[in-house]
Amino acid sequence: MAIQRMDNVLVVVEDLDAVVSFFVELGMELEGRGPVEGRWVERIIGLEGVRQDVAMLRTPDGHGRVELAKFHAPAAVRGAAEDAPTNTLGIRRIMFAVDDLEDTVARLRARGAEPVGEVVQYEDVYRLCYVRGPEGIVVGLAEQVG
Repeated sequence: MAIQRMDNVLVVVEDLDAVVSFFVELGMELEGRGPVEGRWVERIIGLEGVRQDVAMLRTPDGHGRVELAKFHAPAAVRGAAEDAPTNTLGIRRIMFAVDDLEDTVARLRARGAEPVGEVVQYEDVYRLCYVRGPEGIVVGLAEQVG
């Protein structure tokens, strides 16, 4: 049996509103938002007494999703520093294709995002950069050129 698709990536956050706003500014669409709790979720994630708020966002083409979760109980734990370098073990970034790199970076900077490095061009294919958004979330941006 082969994989059918990648459904979503989960990011656990403290400030759900700020992170939802960041991803909406990036161009994602909020699919839904609401509380999640009960025995069924406890059994899936292996934690007891789970109470969380979840927001699901999708890319405009409908194929990619980011799930955001704010845990009320049990309290979330911090794994790495918010400004962890790119070579820290674990998932480091989410990459998005954009149509205008400068405009996207400017809009995200207005929401508090900061560049991780520089905007660079990879051959005659892409212009790329990483930005660090709320709660240290690193987003890669790729604009196709040529």
